[in-house]
Amino acid sequence: MDPVAAAFAATGRAGFLPPGAGDPTLDAPIPIGHGQTNSQPSTVAAMLRLLDVRAGQRVLDVGSGSGWSTALLAHLVGPTGVVTGVEIEPDLVERGARNLAATGQPWATITAALPGVLGLPDAGPYDRILVSAMPRRLPQQLVDQLATPGRLVIPVAGEMVLVERHRGGTRTSRHGYYRFVPLR
Repeated sequence: MDPVAAAFAATGRAGFLPPGAGDPTLDAPIPIGHGQTNSQPSTVAAMLRLLDVRAGQRVLDVGSGSGWSTALLAHLVGPTGVVTGVEIEPDLVERGARNLAATGQPWATITAALPGVLGLPDAGPYDRILVSAMPRRLPQQLVDQLATPGRLVIPVAGEMVLVERHRGGTRTSRHGYYRFVPLR
């Protein structure tokens, strides 16, 4: 089984949805409140495959929402890694942290986003950054938080973008069209 499929098998979506929110087995986004959604599973899987997370890595999860993506990332990095989820909505920070704690992966946490700050630059750099909200342009602030080597996956203006940082600089590639809530 590939690592992303194993993470999905170990981390059921149902435990990350509000009661009565919808059928967790549907391959569709499900509202979680505050104008946000728990992303479509096939989209999450595609993003995680692009991110290419490895055991022991440091990962930043921007827009952690209900905590599902943070828990999936925690499974991928394992107990030798570190995952930090960042969320702007206080209610979702609390709910996501509770949901994540129930998975028994203490190497992953969810924290409130700092006002006016994108990501967590003071805690970087990160080997991998996953962003589950869409800006109009690629935010340089997040690219600056990448380690060398590092990978950032982010939906930008409707296209899934992979940024790869290496010694010689960065390379950007596009990987299909997607819809996400706006990055705030």
